[in-house]
Amino acid sequence: MQDKYNHLDVERSAQAQWTASDAYRVESHANPHKPLGKYYACSMLPYPSGKLHMGHVRNYTINDMLTRYLRMKGYNVLMPMGWDAFGLPAENAAMKNGVPPAKWTYDNIAYMKKQMQALGLAIDWSREVATCSPEYYKWNQWLFLKMLEKGMAYRKTQVVNWDPVDMTVLANEQVIDGKGWRTGAVVEKREIPGYYLKITDYAQELLGHVKDGLPGWPERVKLMQENWIGKSEGVRFAFTHDIADASGALIGDGRMHVFTTRADTIMGVTFCAVAPEHPLAVHAALTNPELAAFVEECKSGGTTEAELATQEKKGQRTGLFVTHPLTGDKVEVWVGNYVLMSYGDGAVMGVPAHDERDFEFANKYGLAIRQVTDVKGQAYDATVWADWYGDKQQGVAVNSGKYDGLAFKAAVDAVAADLIALGLGEKKTTWRLRDWGVSRQRYWGTPIPIIHCPDIAPSTARCPCLKKTCPWCCRKTACPMVRATRCTGTKAFTQVWCARCVASLAGAKPTRWTPLSIRPGITYGIATRKTTRPWWQRVPTTGCRWTSTSAASSTPFFTCCTHVSGPRSCVTLS
Repeated sequence: MQDKYNHLDVERSAQAQWTASDAYRVESHANPHKPLGKYYACSMLPYPSGKLHMGHVRNYTINDMLTRYLRMKGYNVLMPMGWDAFGLPAENAAMKNGVPPAKWTYDNIAYMKKQMQALGLAIDWSREVATCSPEYYKWNQWLFLKMLEKGMAYRKTQVVNWDPVDMTVLANEQVIDGKGWRTGAVVEKREIPGYYLKITDYAQELLGHVKDGLPGWPERVKLMQENWIGKSEGVRFAFTHDIADASGALIGDGRMHVFTTRADTIMGVTFCAVAPEHPLAVHAALTNPELAAFVEECKSGGTTEAELATQEKKGQRTGLFVTHPLTGDKVEVWVGNYVLMSYGDGAVMGVPAHDERDFEFANKYGLAIRQVTDVKGQAYDATVWADWYGDKQQGVAVNSGKYDGLAFKAAVDAVAADLIALGLGEKKTTWRLRDWGVSRQRYWGTPIPIIHCPDIAPSTARCPCLKKTCPWCCRKTACPMVRATRCTGTKAFTQVWCARCVASLAGAKPTRWTPLSIRPGITYGIATRKTTRPWWQRVPTTGCRWTSTSAASSTPFFTCCTHVSGPRSCVTLS
């Protein structure tokens, strides 16, 4: 008998037996010894940063516990593991240490896998994947080309957030207080061409799935996803103008469009504000150095609605005026640092009497405040904001001519009808959701299988192709693939995987474990990345056929299991 318990010997012995018997390998979901059927338990894949931390241990222990429990209950449980292995941190670390990003990443994977195995997690390692492997990302490319063919992927030029240190585009959520979340560098606004996935075409379907298709999900996660999609119903209309550009053409065909959910307050407009990138702002800045400097200053400001809501409201006069569509009054146009070009048309109507943001702006710059809704028994004070000023449930129209006495919905309908009759407006639904930009990586990311050449139209790589993966690159400058400008003479650019080559493999019928049963992970990751799941069902699923029916949205989805930030929520076991 041993004098003391030696846990290392016990663990090594147990793990050696598990390895020898391949205890966690799952061959098929149709297992007669597991009468309750299959259960697919896949955690969020870790980023191979170098070493596991306690957040990893916590997340994968949840799945391990669940897997072992369900196996004992009679389920045939698959718990695979993989590595979310592409990304800028690996590339930056590789350049800093003078090694190729592939070597850096695979060395980290090997170390972290060894740590996971030491934990004794019930993982089927035979199904291990790494997203940086050509055997994996060639399917990303194949899907991309299919989406391109169907119009679900497209290329456009758009104002984006540019990190001058990481030399890449950042999503709005990656800009904190006007700075890059990784580098801390002041973010610049640049117009850059890129590829986007058209998820906005399916916004209503996505919202419906969040509301009705996620049984068992934590309510706070579903609410986060609803807000992420952000449905707004209102009226889009135009202020007319006669402002012309240098060529003499009317800017925007003589119309400045805005969207509002409060058309009932249209008679209270005392100014309009446009984003710094709006064509009217750009035009005015050409002859106004002070305004031009302000526009440049705004380019390094916040990029999310949340940031804009809390930052100081700043503005500059453009010297331009537009015409109110119902009264014919001239309305002054300002450039505001709180207006996003990416939301609606990049312009807003200013109704300071009934919008807190406009109220703050108007008081700061001495603009008129005109009350046009009233709540019985309340007294309006133009110097102090009160919550009832923006109350659309109790308010009725006042000081609004023919609309006086109308409640919110009746007033909106009446205003919309008049704007439609004038040919200046329409009822419209807008979304906070934006099309998904996928051209954000420098080098260490899935290569988009499109060749752009100044001599020919953009095209996909053609078969036969040299089945060569991305070259390993550890230079201090950007990869030659990024620097290349022509199709000829740059083998590193042209001799890459032809995504079309994998089309012949599309008819393969692997064991079908989907749909996923549970997905443990952090709340933010679940809320921001899993919202678009029904949209992905629009991509080809078998062979080269295209799934485009709404039936896909009714497919059962996995149970959400969140932790780390805030109260934990998970599946209830019985």
